[in-house]
Amino acid sequence: MSLVVLGTVALDHVKTPSGVKKDMLGGSAAHFAMSARLFTQVHMVAVVGRDFPNKHLDFLKRKGIDLSSLKMSNGKTFRWRGEYQKEDLNTALTLATELGVLQTYVPELKEHQKSLPNIFLANFDPDLQIQLLKHLKSPRLIGLDSMNLWITHKQKSLRRLMKMVDLFVANDSEARTLSGENNLIMAARRLRAMGPRMIVIKKGEHGVLFYSDQVMFSFPAYPVDHVVDPTGAGDTFAGGLMGYLSRANKLDDKTLRKALLYATTVASFNVQGFGMARTASLSLPEVEERMKVLVKFFALT
Repeated sequence: MSLVVLGTVALDHVKTPSGVKKDMLGGSAAHFAMSARLFTQVHMVAVVGRDFPNKHLDFLKRKGIDLSSLKMSNGKTFRWRGEYQKEDLNTALTLATELGVLQTYVPELKEHQKSLPNIFLANFDPDLQIQLLKHLKSPRLIGLDSMNLWITHKQKSLRRLMKMVDLFVANDSEARTLSGENNLIMAARRLRAMGPRMIVIKKGEHGVLFYSDQVMFSFPAYPVDHVVDPTGAGDTFAGGLMGYLSRANKLDDKTLRKALLYATTVASFNVQGFGMARTASLSLPEVEERMKVLVKFFALT
């Protein structure tokens, strides 16, 4: 079933030990969509400026992304410039952020999108995420991501939003900050008490933890021996997770486990190239072949 994602579309300038790339297509919505499109139709809700390259628009269309609610505004596209050090490829050093058209953007849905059953609120202002939810008619599954910026500066709005969603995705640092708990299992329990019935905590190269009232489990990450660019890995993970859940149209234990396996596997491709170099060319059979290898790492028989 179709999936709506609200997030950012950006032009990224990234430096890693593997090199430097400028004006790459990036942003939370773009990375999410490039993963989720493997499983379902993705409708992107975002904004770009007049300087946004047509080649990126054409690329997204070729990948089957519905751009009906991608707004083009007067002004400059959101830009992010970051660097990763060899000693810590899990953490990006933000060198510059230019909000551009994001400063005045108010997300809107087309009429036919208001009744779509699945929505993911990627990294974005929680007040605007709440505003968008008010326009949905009867969502089946609402997923949410956030970041330390909103946890620190808009926690009241974020907590209000968490009561409205089904699934909350956070990395280990965000989970600890928002919950006030250092132990990740305790953090997951505290986050569950804030509203979402399903909690997913990403642990980078150490895997992922899932928590709900009914079940808790953890998977390792796929071992990547050469990380090129981690930018967008978390959004790619979320796209795989929500994409598969949208296609499966159910939330039982088996489906959730398989969704997290897909999410982990797709994210492992993301870090092997700059931007979307690896995820853009991915096919589902290629993902499934690697997922078989991942499963062997923790298979008991």
